[in-house]
Amino acid sequence: MTDASHRYHDYHAEAAIFEGNLKLPFAQNIGSHTYSKLNEQGGYVTQHSQNVRLGGAISFKSAHTHVAGNRSDKHDHGWNTLATAVIENLNIMEIVTVDRIVAQIATDHPLEGYVPRVTFLGTRFENLRIVGNPITVEIDNNVLGEKPAEDSPYTNHPHFINKAAACYQRVQDCKNLPGEISERYNQVPKATTDGESIECSLVTHVSGSFPGTIYGHVLDIPDFGKVYLGTLSVKHDYEGGIAKATTIHLKMLELKMGCVISGSGTGGDLITNGRTKP
Repeated sequence: MTDASHRYHDYHAEAAIFEGNLKLPFAQNIGSHTYSKLNEQGGYVTQHSQNVRLGGAISFKSAHTHVAGNRSDKHDHGWNTLATAVIENLNIMEIVTVDRIVAQIATDHPLEGYVPRVTFLGTRFENLRIVGNPITVEIDNNVLGEKPAEDSPYTNHPHFINKAAACYQRVQDCKNLPGEISERYNQVPKATTDGESIECSLVTHVSGSFPGTIYGHVLDIPDFGKVYLGTLSVKHDYEGGIAKATTIHLKMLELKMGCVISGSGTGGDLITNGRTKP
């Protein structure tokens, strides 16, 4: 049994509202906008912004990020980390608009072992619209399920493997699947302990009528590009066959744009990757 009194935790959490690289209507490299990063010792960091316009193509009324890390006040819990990004009234070329995006990751690293309990409670889209048409997005905040028993990795956990496989199947079941999307989701995730990451989406269902096509959690909009919703990647770093660190990376919006606006970007981007020692 590990003596928790001799253990310590290096916190790691990052949150950004938007980052990307625009080529048209004119070239602009967008850094990590409204960016918060947590100190290894924990604490609290927050950033706010209002009435922002990026590259003449992307704007939002307000946004904030915050990251926090602290030792739990519950005797049987270890180290808690929270990363949050909120975007209000996002407008991308009058084509993609959304009243509110909330991205949130909470982790609870145990006193014994290394694999944390992870939740996405609060994560959501509010009033997403494509060219003014309402789009309903259903999110599964329990995609990782309960913390695996015996400190096992999520990438070897049947609950998560099945959820990720279902995500890939929803995409592959779509007719006339574009090559870019098919290639990204052409291999159903399998259990692994070699450190490879598994990608899927928190989004389980998208519905609505708009000038374009829905492929699982991906929106393909003619003369604009593709919008990937709620993409999630999970990766473990191993030492001596033990999953010592768990990286959770959530992107609420991934934009692959062409034609009228060209470039790529992410909105509501969170990373957590704390590590307990020894």
